[in-house]
Formats: sequence, C-alpha cells, structure tokens
Amino acid sequence: MLVVLALAALPLAGCGLGAGTTPTGVRLDVTRGFGADSLRSLRAPNNHGEETVMSLLRRNATVTTRYGGGFVESIDGHSGGHEGGQPVDWFYYLNGVQAPEGAAETNVRQGDRVWWDLHDWSQTDEVPAVVGSFPQPFLTGVEGKRLPVRVECASPAGTTCRTVTAHLRAAGVTSAVAELGPAGEEPDTLRLLVGTWSQVSGDPGARKLESGPSASGVYARPSASGRSIALLDAQGATVRTLTGSAGLIAATRYTEQEPEWLITGTDAAGVQLAASHLDEAALHDRFAVAITATEAGGHAPSALADSGMRAKRASPSSVPVLASGLLALPQPSP
Repeated sequence: MLVVLALAALPLAGCGLGAGTTPTGVRLDVTRGFGADSLRSLRAPNNHGEETVMSLLRRNATVTTRYGGGFVESIDGHSGGHEGGQPVDWFYYLNGVQAPEGAAETNVRQGDRVWWDLHDWSQTDEVPAVVGSFPQPFLTGVEGKRLPVRVECASPAGTTCRTVTAHLRAAGVTSAVAELGPAGEEPDTLRLLVGTWSQVSGDPGARKLESGPSASGVYARPSASGRSIALLDAQGATVRTLTGSAGLIAATRYTEQEPEWLITGTDAAGVQLAASHLDEAALHDRFAVAITATEAGGHAPSALADSGMRAKRASPSSVPVLASGLLALPQPSP
C-alpha cells in the first residue's frame, strides 16, 4: 500500500527575468489535495530566458495573487482559503524540497521539477521534503547545488541495499554505500536510510516521524516499537494502521541538514517492499508512500475522500481512495 503527503513553501509573485539562457529539461506539475488530483502536468512547459518559479507558473497557467501580489491565491481557478473549516493554500516544491525563498526569488535551473500543490495545512505549513519528484533531488541537488548521495543500510551487503542502489542507478544516480551512522559526519550529503524502523529510528531526523506531521511533515507515524505504521488524514487522525509486513518511503529534514529519505518498514520484508517501489512510476506526485503485502481493510472510498491519501489495490478492480497525502498500495498475492 502506498502513502503520500506534500507541502511547499508559500510563493511571492513576480515576473520572469527574461534575458539569459532558457533552462532545459524543466517539468511543471500543479496538483491539489497532497498530489491526489493532477491539474497540470507539463514535461515541456513554455519557458523563455531566465525564469523564476513564479514567472514559469504565470507563463503556463492563469494565476491570481493576494496581499499586493505576494501570495498565490489561485491557479486556473482553484483558490486557497478554507475548505470544510480547514485552511488550504498553495505551496510549492523545487526538486522535492521545500524552497527557502518565495517563488519570485527562486530561479529555475536546468532539469528542475517545479511542483505546486493546493492542500490543507491545519497540521503543519512546513513539509521539508517529499518523495514525488524522484529521481530529484538526487540528480541535480538542492538549491542549485549538486550533492553526493549516500545509501546507508543496516546491512550494506544485503539484498534490500542492493535493490535501492540498483533503482538509483537505473534513474541515473550515482551513490555511495555505507552502514547506518550519524548524519553529522558528512552534513552536505543526501542520505537514504535503509532498514527496519527499529534500525533507522535512532537517527534524530527519522525519529521525528513518531511525533506526527507537525514535527516531521510526514502523514504517517510509525509506532515506537516499529511493528505498525499509522496512516493519518489531513487533520492528523489515524485512518488506517498497517501491521504485518509494511514498508514506508518518506522524506524529511533535521534542523539545517540536507533532506534525508527513509526506506523503512515494520520488518525486513516490509523494507524490501519499500525498496522495490523506489522509482518514478510509484512515487510520482506522492508525498510519502506506504506499501503492505496484505490487503488493507476497513475504509470505504467515501470515508477518505477529503484527506489527500490515495489507496490503490494492485488488481484490475482497484479503486482509488483519497486520504491524507499517503498512497497505499497492497501487493498482489503470489
């Protein structure tokens, strides 16, 4: 089962710089509900000369602003404000990372993935990183700076670690491999932590997930024991709890360090399920992904329709279910 969540920095309005070299390989996505509904997906958006995130958006969509042009109010008629009594607004991510500056101050570079999403931010207005722009940020880095990539595994020689590095390599990403360790030794590194929750939760960034989205920006909460993963709605309430062999792919950030990704699970089989879904097809426009080897039970689609999470059965009769930024994908029986 897969789980997704997203949030992005609020933009400032502005115009493109115009002059300069036009960046190539740029992608622009506009979604709502934590990536649940795609409004625009442009693999080759109209861009000209040196662009900012805001000018690229304006060139490819109809945009209105508030507060003297300093805040995006609507994109293509979809407005922020309140829905169901909860605050909703537009946020943007650049290469899967919450941008530190407004959209008018952030330049678009070659290969950038620009992603806008309209969603409920009642639990948090800061989601530091998401997984739905894979293979970014591993290809071009963060804030225009390409960074080394390190896969840290509980078992560096094991099958799951090899699965992760193989998926990265297939996406054009070169990575080093190491045993799980403290982040402080190489702070300017993009890290992927691979292991069961009990193995990776010693990392201070990973451990924030146990405190919920207000601490981590991830709408999935592993139990302290690591034997279950609660999937949360936009208000932070549990809508489903995964037990047995369940995996999770999520991204977060600890203090000022670079974003870190978690390829984890309730047990070794769950971690392997997560590792096997480290690809663009599974992660596209998802904020986090949870995978289970058994059928997740309980909730009808209508019960989850307002919370941003998508559940999908891996069978011809699959039914999309929206709930809080999570995509859950049960695996078919062998």
